[in-house]
Amino acid sequence: MAQHFNGPALSRRSFFATGAALAAVAGLGLSGCGGDGGSSSQGGSGSTEIRCSASYQTENFLPLNNSTGLGVGTNWNVVEGLYMLDMASMTPYAALADGEPTQENDTTFVVKMRSGAKFSDGTDVTATDVQTSYERTVGADGSLYAPMLSFISKVEATDASTVTITTTMPVSVDMLKSRLPLILVVPQNASDEELTKKPIGSGPWMYDQVNGQDGGQITFLPNPNYNGQHPALATKLTYDIIIDDTARTSSLTDKTTAIMENVPSNLIAQASSNGAVIEQAMGFAVGFMMFNTKKKPFDDVRVRQAFLYAIDYDKMIMNALPDVATRPDSFLPATHKDYTGAASVDYKYDKDKAAQLLKDAGVSNLSIQLDTTDAGWIVAMAPQIQSNLKDLGIEASINTMASGALYSDRTKPAADGIPPFDVVLAPGDPGCFGTDPDLLMNWWYGDNTWTQERTMWKGSEGYKKLHQLMDQAFQASGEEQKQLWKQCFDVLSEEVPLYPVVHRQVVTAFYNDMVKDFEAIGTTGLRFLDVAPL
Repeated sequence: MAQHFNGPALSRRSFFATGAALAAVAGLGLSGCGGDGGSSSQGGSGSTEIRCSASYQTENFLPLNNSTGLGVGTNWNVVEGLYMLDMASMTPYAALADGEPTQENDTTFVVKMRSGAKFSDGTDVTATDVQTSYERTVGADGSLYAPMLSFISKVEATDASTVTITTTMPVSVDMLKSRLPLILVVPQNASDEELTKKPIGSGPWMYDQVNGQDGGQITFLPNPNYNGQHPALATKLTYDIIIDDTARTSSLTDKTTAIMENVPSNLIAQASSNGAVIEQAMGFAVGFMMFNTKKKPFDDVRVRQAFLYAIDYDKMIMNALPDVATRPDSFLPATHKDYTGAASVDYKYDKDKAAQLLKDAGVSNLSIQLDTTDAGWIVAMAPQIQSNLKDLGIEASINTMASGALYSDRTKPAADGIPPFDVVLAPGDPGCFGTDPDLLMNWWYGDNTWTQERTMWKGSEGYKKLHQLMDQAFQASGEEQKQLWKQCFDVLSEEVPLYPVVHRQVVTAFYNDMVKDFEAIGTTGLRFLDVAPL
């Protein structure tokens, strides 16, 4: 079933696998278990390790502005903000904060910090650490988080354990709390280089060994200095980094791991064959197509639209993501609380329309490179898109890279200011930061790296129109706000610098006799809040 956006409950189906009968069931793979080596302890064995298999890789764990599926999720275990999101309910809870913010006036909030909070190295966490973490988060060049925090004008340490937050406009306490989890607090003297390799935090876990590459392993130990409300409930937490879907599934079925992230549709029956529970949850995981809007012919919106009309969505989903994905008819999935119906441009498969748009744009005999990340489900989608483009006379070669390499090597502008890529097919999931439409749109279309160095869409007329509407919507409420958001979604459907080609459910597998209180979530990453081994 689906996780309901912005709601307190996760609605989902749970299944005990009984062979091929579950072949059509969609589920998100989550992993966690006890034991070492090639096998893990069963329930009641006294195991004190939780072990999971992760499907993404990265070398970047910097908590400030992280956009990697692996790094964001592992940092949930280690680094705290004043408030954090419970990723199952998407509701904020006090982490480094001691209770609720005190609102002094419409634009001033005071937050007291948890008494005795320390980083895992034993040093005190101070309000100055909060202030400098905020300044580093929003001050970085092309900051990905800054647009989502733009309503905050200042975070200031007023004494060692008190933080004063000033906003540019009146906002509610709930809105403030929902965005403060973006500001993860790190020691003020820790360098970006140190934090990229092995962050230090005040959370329930601390990093032990960090190798986030395929075939590597990330291990965590309990933070001996943690004094919050959600301590680690195991003696060790281990992530096995396994990109290959089949190998990751095997690690679950032989019970090397207790939780598996990202179960592919075609392997659900196998994943469930040894008694694992399969769960699925809808959040905001998408596969998207991104265009280089400064490079001809993709500077012409008709060409971008033609590519989206060209895709046979039904066939692509049937072949690559059966039962776990839907064709987008708007920026938001239909399960989202603020979904407003189909956008003004609804990209159903229409080869003739795609051909006419290319003809109107004067484009023929086009050859392009389709860059993709190495996520298995993205790789599986690419051949159908390649085939559909060929039907239009477009030769598309597929180039697959790890996401870190793709974004660093392919999308950074060259000397002429234009990035060296044509079209990118990749996964994305800003739902790990929150679920309100303003946040989700600011991730990809805000004044940040995405629009400055990737799509190159910043400054266009469409960009300006979108942000005028977003600014109005942020300060509105109720039906007025929802209608302004609808106008935003219409602009995105018309301009498509970057646009979803599938909305995807997150599918997880785990053994409920090996972990206690584990919950599947509707976003990339694994949730270990208050989870214990059995």
